[in-house]
Amino acid sequence: MKRTPFLLTPKGRERQTANSQTVPVTSTAVDLPEETNEPAEAGPYTGSLRFSVIAAAGSRPVEDAIIEISYTGEPQTILRTLRTDNTGLTPVIDLPAPPLAYSLEPFSLQPYSEYTFRISAEGFEPVVISGAEILPTVTALQNVTLDPLPSSGEGTAEAFVIGPHTLYGDYPPKIIEPEVQPIAETGEIVLSRVVIPEFIVVHDGPPTDSSAKDYYVPYRDYIKNVASSEIYATWPEAAIYANVLAIQSFTLNRVYTEFYRNKGYNFTITSSTAFDHKWINERNIYDTISQVVDSIFNNYLSRPNIRQPILTQYCDGKRVSCPGLMTQWGSKSLADSGYTAIEILRYYYGDSIYINTANEISGVPASFPGQPLTVGSTGSKVRQMQEQLDAIANVYYPIPNITADGIFGQRTRDAVIAFQRQFDLPQTGVVDFRTWYKISQIYVAISRIAEYS
Repeated sequence: MKRTPFLLTPKGRERQTANSQTVPVTSTAVDLPEETNEPAEAGPYTGSLRFSVIAAAGSRPVEDAIIEISYTGEPQTILRTLRTDNTGLTPVIDLPAPPLAYSLEPFSLQPYSEYTFRISAEGFEPVVISGAEILPTVTALQNVTLDPLPSSGEGTAEAFVIGPHTLYGDYPPKIIEPEVQPIAETGEIVLSRVVIPEFIVVHDGPPTDSSAKDYYVPYRDYIKNVASSEIYATWPEAAIYANVLAIQSFTLNRVYTEFYRNKGYNFTITSSTAFDHKWINERNIYDTISQVVDSIFNNYLSRPNIRQPILTQYCDGKRVSCPGLMTQWGSKSLADSGYTAIEILRYYYGDSIYINTANEISGVPASFPGQPLTVGSTGSKVRQMQEQLDAIANVYYPIPNITADGIFGQRTRDAVIAFQRQFDLPQTGVVDFRTWYKISQIYVAISRIAEYS
């Protein structure tokens, strides 16, 4: 089953506990207070949830998919039942969640509620996702891809178990490395500049675990997944920006230096917190994090006279200390005090750190024109956008077809708004940076599927 665009190994996934890795640790562990089993205090706290269901074959929205929602641990008690519309989307609903304060202070009770989702649709194999995390005040986005039923007409539900959030669960701390990595000239590819990759190959376990599966994950989806797994989406925007930049820079350092390929591995990065970041297959992401990533996905952190992205490591700062590096809870506290993202980063990494931009983005037909396209815009960039949007409309029927004439008129604006509605973007009718690259991403995805059909 293709939970991410391409699965390199046979389907199925055993539950992997957070403590299953035995590794040397150079960070300093901090004693924790005793945990309590007291129930969360009652109150009118809710988080929002919305599903997007598409078919693996053709990447088309799945209409009339049924989603049954229950508390994890009580899967037989159905709390809500949802159905997708012709866009493959469900309405946004509210679900009970713990108090907001739990995600804003360390060592609190579990700050998110855990739910189980069963997704089914006629002609498709069902999927069960357990442990989905609903935080208060933000919207969880659960994207689901369904495979067609086998020719026998019988399918078994594939189950995925979402592990605990890294700020709440028990995970191995990062093994600290130099922030500038050596580059072996014998690598498969020696990059002369920083390039945003189309995909990240994620090894779902420690590097030496040959039984762990490898997944091709779109770069932006990978960053959103990691950020949703490692910080709380309820934090101030400046803290989210700072942490996303650190995650992106670290990831691009692994890409640029071919860190694992130069060690004989065929992947880009691992899901082990001891070596890299926590990536959790099939987990939900959050709207606040998704919006930040879409706005700055081509940024990374640099120092003067150093070409490679800086390997920006961090720790939580409470359970584990890491002197000289950013702490996640510390970044949240600084944001509370009014620090901007770059001020947070310089507080921890020094004044020489700065935000850089990669001009080359793999897998996109054309780069952003530099200024937003809106009603009245004309030219080749408008025509390119219209061609892509019209192709997308052939797959996502709620988006109206348009003529690629290079003139941004009202019908093009209507199509842009429909696209933005479909893909969780502000419905402005303006093709800004985020909308341009989302159009490119979806166009490339459906074009690739068409090529292999």
